[in-house]
Amino acid sequence: MRVWRDVTEVPADLARTVVTIGNFDGVHLGHQHVVRRAAEVAAELGVSDVVAVTFDPHPIAVLRPEHAPPTLTSIEDRIALLDAAGVQDVLVIPFSREIAAWTPEEFVQRIIVDALHAAGVVVGANFRFGNRAAGDCQTLRELGEQRDFIVDAVQLDGGPQVWSSTYVRNCLAAGDVAGAAEALGRPFVVRGVVVKGDQRGRELGFPTANVPTTGLAAAPADGVYAGRLTRLDTGESFPAAISVGTNPTFDGERERRVESYVLDRTDLDLYGVEVEVSFIEHLRGMVKFEGIDKLVETMHDDVRRTRELLAD
Repeated sequence: MRVWRDVTEVPADLARTVVTIGNFDGVHLGHQHVVRRAAEVAAELGVSDVVAVTFDPHPIAVLRPEHAPPTLTSIEDRIALLDAAGVQDVLVIPFSREIAAWTPEEFVQRIIVDALHAAGVVVGANFRFGNRAAGDCQTLRELGEQRDFIVDAVQLDGGPQVWSSTYVRNCLAAGDVAGAAEALGRPFVVRGVVVKGDQRGRELGFPTANVPTTGLAAAPADGVYAGRLTRLDTGESFPAAISVGTNPTFDGERERRVESYVLDRTDLDLYGVEVEVSFIEHLRGMVKFEGIDKLVETMHDDVRRTRELLAD
């Protein structure tokens, strides 16, 4: 797959393409449905390349940063997921206020026509583009008639509420990782490098791999989950009981973390290793315990329930 980080990187001799456009944050089932339809349109038109156009950073992060949503996927993960969904090329547009000021006509001419030589464009039925979101699917169709490309606006069967990045974020905020997975078509994951923590888990018999979260990336609500931890260097995957939060029993930490206890393993040295933590099921909310004994008892129960859930 080819990845272009700016429109200037697109080859001038690019053959005609079918283009699909969106933020594609999470590459959820709705996005995947649009990509599949783009591949069908490409086959109908005799075109070999489907190009996904996406934006980095998210347009809201540029236009209204105080309202910018946490991202479900990094741009690199987004590219990998688009590749898996079936696109041949990805154009990442570095979003700016200058680009935000383009009229719908300018966007179509510069990106869809001049750069990508589109024979067809496939978007979701609620697609908006151009300065102040002035353009919609009807605008796109009218411009396509003038500039020799067809437009297919896909009405998502799953419904715009369920198949949306906002819906996935709302699920995560409620701790509903199963609901998020249903909309994504896969478990939600957090990736990061394992850092050294306070080692209280090790002292209690439950050593954890700690991955900090950031305010820019989405994570499930504070609580305890059943899931898996995967080493990205070796591909090894382990069942894990996962805590998200700031350790309220110990008066909390400043930094919110994802802490994964790999079931029945106290010998793993994961410091400095990049891992992927996937969330399968919510076990309970975060609780401040009055004493260590009650905390350890509950942790044993968390492990038992995780083992049962992952054995199914």
